[in-house]
Amino acid sequence: MANLFDSPWKIMIVAAVIIVLFGSRKLPDAARSLGKSMRILKSEVSSMHDDEPSSPAAPAAATSFPSAGQIQAAQPNEAQAQIDALQRQLSDLQQSVAVKNSAPADAQQAK
Repeated sequence: MANLFDSPWKIMIVAAVIIVLFGSRKLPDAARSLGKSMRILKSEVSSMHDDEPSSPAAPAAATSFPSAGQIQAAQPNEAQAQIDALQRQLSDLQQSVAVKNSAPADAQQAK
């Protein structure tokens, strides 16, 4: 089986098909966005390599989970207030569901 791009005619045919399928107006935008995506991917991969720990003791410390007290101490007061408000809403909803579920049972017991 021959290589797809071993002849210049095959390259021109593939280019013509791409231009017909995508249109000549969209190709520069597509190439530009592909270039941006490649730059973003390259920077993310390089930052992942930079984030790797240099000593073997660092992964053991990174895998240990913080305690609940450490998490609460690390959160700002505003975030904690939002969490408390959400917990109150959840408990109110649970109470209203419990009341709705007990109301039909009370009505059946009265009959």
